Amino acid sequence: METKILVAAHKKFQMPRNQKLYFPILVGAIYNYKQGINYQRDDEGVNISNKNPSYSELTAIYWAWKNLKNIDAVGLVHYRRYFIRKWHFSNLNNVIDEKNVEKLLSKYDVILPRKRHYYIETIYSHYVHSHHKEPLDATRKTIIKLYPSYLSSFDKVMSRRSAHMFNMFIMKKDYFDEYCEWLFNILGDVENSIDINGYSEQEKRVFG
Repeated sequence: METKILVAAHKKFQMPRNQKLYFPILVGAIYNYKQGINYQRDDEGVNISNKNPSYSELTAIYWAWKNLKNIDAVGLVHYRRYFIRKWHFSNLNNVIDEKNVEKLLSKYDVILPRKRHYYIETIYSHYVHSHHKEPLDATRKTIIKLYPSYLSSFDKVMSRRSAHMFNMFIMKKDYFDEYCEWLFNILGDVENSIDINGYSEQEKRVFG
């Protein structure tokens, strides 16, 4: 199985040694590239690198969707956040490897982090207490318009008190392609329906 796990980074940082599996990608490279950073840049090929301030690491996902070919599975982790085989203080020495990935994907289509539990708040209330409410409500309207069959799933997730967080995954390529088409269609519509010009730099990362 040919798998590439993208390691999203906005600067040079220590990376896993397994260069066959792990694929460092410089997100927002159109802004963040500096001499000596030899990671794959997200501003090459078909890309949305210029949207990195509002799309965050999704510019890496978009790049992989449009440019990575002839592979069986795609993953995303972050330069300081990885899937690990077993807890170890230095997680770079214990990150998931090809053997673990192939074993899991032989039984499952997608690998995700363990759920994070909030207990008191729902996913919706947690979000709107921390961020602007408008984008999340606009997302629901977009789902009604573009993917109405997903509305019950969206409402179900928003009412839960736990979720798979951190924007990390490893999934079979066919599912990855379908996911990206679904995701970026939704985000493109939401982007066209709200105005984030008055948002802080942090809040402008809303699409990510």
